[in-house]
Amino acid sequence: MNDFIKVMKALSDPGRVKVIKMLQRRTLCVCEIQSALGIAQSSASKNLKILEEAGLIVASKDGLWVNYRLADGAKSPFAASLLGNLRHWLEDEPDVVRLLERLPEIRRDLICGN
Repeated sequence: MNDFIKVMKALSDPGRVKVIKMLQRRTLCVCEIQSALGIAQSSASKNLKILEEAGLIVASKDGLWVNYRLADGAKSPFAASLLGNLRHWLEDEPDVVRLLERLPEIRRDLICGN
């Protein structure tokens, strides 16, 4: 039951749901997520850690960058099920629509200058 509760708690925050919706479109680094949501780097990192611990996302190191992408669901059947459903849910939600419209402009080379 703990794995189920962990996934549900991770998705109980609107900001974390927005992260999932963005990661459905592409892999992102923490600075891109921070910029997209307009939050502090520490808040973005905390949210990413919660999502990762729930088995919803995975991180991979690429030089100086840590890239985040959706998990494949192997860690948790609950995460796998909700990730599958979230692909179809909230697509018409105004906050999500606005965020996803801005996503192409949110690029690490413009944000971090690297």
